[in-house]
Amino acid sequence: MTVNSASLCFRNKTILAPMVRVGTLPMRLLALDYGADIVYCEELIDLKMLQCKRVVNEVLGTVDFVAPNDRVVFRTCAKEKDSVVFQMGTADAERALTVAQLVENDVAAIDVNMGCPKEYSTKAGMGAALLSDPDKIESILSTLVKGICKPVTCKIRILPSKEETISLAKTIEKTGVAAIAVHGRKKEERPQHPVHCDVIKAISEAVSVPVIANGGSHDFIKEYSDLEAFQQATAASSVMVARAAMWNPSIFRKEGPQPLNNVIQEYIKYAVRYDNHYTNTKYCLCQMLREQLENAQGKKLHAAQSLEEICEIFEMGSFYKETSALLEARKASLETKDQGEDDQLEDVDVITMAVKFDKREYPLQITPKMCLLEWCRKEKHPQPVYETIERPGDRLFRSVVTVAEQKYRSSFWEKSKKLAEQAAAIACLRTLGVPEGKRSEEASPLVNKRKRHDQELLHNGEHREELLAEAALCWVKVA
Repeated sequence: MTVNSASLCFRNKTILAPMVRVGTLPMRLLALDYGADIVYCEELIDLKMLQCKRVVNEVLGTVDFVAPNDRVVFRTCAKEKDSVVFQMGTADAERALTVAQLVENDVAAIDVNMGCPKEYSTKAGMGAALLSDPDKIESILSTLVKGICKPVTCKIRILPSKEETISLAKTIEKTGVAAIAVHGRKKEERPQHPVHCDVIKAISEAVSVPVIANGGSHDFIKEYSDLEAFQQATAASSVMVARAAMWNPSIFRKEGPQPLNNVIQEYIKYAVRYDNHYTNTKYCLCQMLREQLENAQGKKLHAAQSLEEICEIFEMGSFYKETSALLEARKASLETKDQGEDDQLEDVDVITMAVKFDKREYPLQITPKMCLLEWCRKEKHPQPVYETIERPGDRLFRSVVTVAEQKYRSSFWEKSKKLAEQAAAIACLRTLGVPEGKRSEEASPLVNKRKRHDQELLHNGEHREELLAEAALCWVKVA
């Protein structure tokens, strides 16, 4: 496919490197604020992304790629759309293309990780394992270049010899990629080993495609002026920074780095605004604090179990409360808007009631669905039929229950199918004037039936364990 003429340029850029657990949305946005031109997300595995749904999160103003277990695998926003590169881990051209097509409208470019030396990546044939399979590299990159409209790049490590590395770079260049990022170490080398600037320079001189130099944090990069020194030493088109940016993302600031405490506070603001998971937030903050982790503040951070606790540690408790209140208000406003739209499309044949199910209001193993089923049996009606739909925008659920040819539902959308069905059952029971089994009600026939059954078991000398097992079995059959 033809790459958009306004596509991302990889010459004379400062770039945030892809880093596992670090390159999430708060860090990427902060790097852009401090002057980075391009930001890479952390490596995301193709098989994981293939399970995801694209969801527009109107509360946060983000686009989320959400796994079946509701975990957000990749989150991005308009602010970084023209600067973020999506890096994937893959060993299959067709899978890579499917993932790239899933995300390409929300990112600026697609990158393939061909340099990760970790076992979890190489044992699946991804990362640095690809370096020994140039045919597969050519297949993956060519498929991507031909199949999407955004620029395609890859990130490699150097091979055992300079000549082999140059040969690989030329093979990659022929696929039509927009740039090649080169980590100047072999796959068995680690950060403490010197970066091979001479090999990166040889690659830069051998190919016409932009070469992005990476791996200079240990030997070169301590402040912004060092980025230029590393670029000159490697003759590269651009410089990519990993650990130096992880320690302090204001490394991208031309005027010089900001005090770490200021950087941390700005990072936390993004983490709260974009609902970043507290474990990821804590991990990134630990990388910034480094030697300070053993002081009182660092120990408190280690013990934190929520974003709110993290904010309290850094004296940002009021910011957390204010931002959370704003997000809740935005969510409520959107729900009200959605409700108004739902009301305009309301099915006149469905009786609707504003009710929710709270399991704390019901005795153990008694639910509205059970009470409704028991009532239908007593009245010799067919058993209730539930129809549940999922709203694509936010993945919330609403259920309609049909009883005696009449339909009932709650006006609220719920987080799960089970909650939606219970709410529909409540709407039906309250409309019919039938007890729903709440603790506050006088004992319903179902509760009395359970009590009589339990008393009989006790009277017959059965053990408590058998009583609980019998009750659980009964619950499974009814539900």
